[in-house]
Amino acid sequence: MLEQLNQALDHIERCLEAEAGREVDVAEVARIAMTSEYHFRRLFSALAGMPLSVYVRRRRMTLAGAEVLGGERTLLDVAVRHGYGSGEAFARAFRSVHGIGPGEARRTGAALTAQPRMSFRVVVEGSTTMRYRIVEKEAFRVVGRKARVPLVHEGVNAAAAAHVESLDEQAIVRMKELADGQPEGVLSAVVHLTDSREEGAEVDYWIGVVTTPEAAADELDALDVPAGTWAVFDNHGPYPSALQELWRDVFTQWFPSNPYASRPGPELLRTQPVEIGTETDSQLWIPVERAGESAGA
Repeated sequence: MLEQLNQALDHIERCLEAEAGREVDVAEVARIAMTSEYHFRRLFSALAGMPLSVYVRRRRMTLAGAEVLGGERTLLDVAVRHGYGSGEAFARAFRSVHGIGPGEARRTGAALTAQPRMSFRVVVEGSTTMRYRIVEKEAFRVVGRKARVPLVHEGVNAAAAAHVESLDEQAIVRMKELADGQPEGVLSAVVHLTDSREEGAEVDYWIGVVTTPEAAADELDALDVPAGTWAVFDNHGPYPSALQELWRDVFTQWFPSNPYASRPGPELLRTQPVEIGTETDSQLWIPVERAGESAGA
């Protein structure tokens, strides 16, 4: 899959270098990568550490910046060459990346921000193996309480911890009464609201249980999840660092090396015990599909 990802990046560069700055058709880019647009956006964000849209904008302004400083074209010509219909729109985009307008940058020869062209490659580190299995699961419902929290890649997520602390005993008891499915018991679920997996991106964070589609939520929140395929990863290690590393490795190592793509749906996590620094046993459930199913391959 890495070869296809790099071919997709090559296509992005061709679009950016074309006269009048061709728009990057993400659906076409995903087709070249032989995956769905949804999975490509999420995989790129995980691998690159930024959303695809941010990378494209930074690369476009990197190329434009070199021409602005070069002085061979007028600023309007540079704007048009990179797909902007007006100098004002170009100036806004330029300033958002470089922190300075194109006119001032040309006059002063200012230092600009460069976004290097990316490529992906496999880096083998140690001999860690990932234990997983593929599960076909019928439709189910997550019942519990949700809160909107920022993503935190390392260390304790204070907002998520505060949400857990806010749960009353009555809600926990009711969840346990409704629990009727895999994974068992009280768990957490993360629903991504955007393509971004950057630090600070907002997600819906659930504490709840898996139950039947017809279960009455009563005073609790409910999330209906359609039938589908899940990759289930078993993990053991200190909480929360081992889980954060697992989440990272799934998207940066497992997906590029396996014939699966992520699909929309909550990412489920069951962990016992949940105490900072404690060695925990956990299961991470990621919604997946065979690579190419949504891309028409």
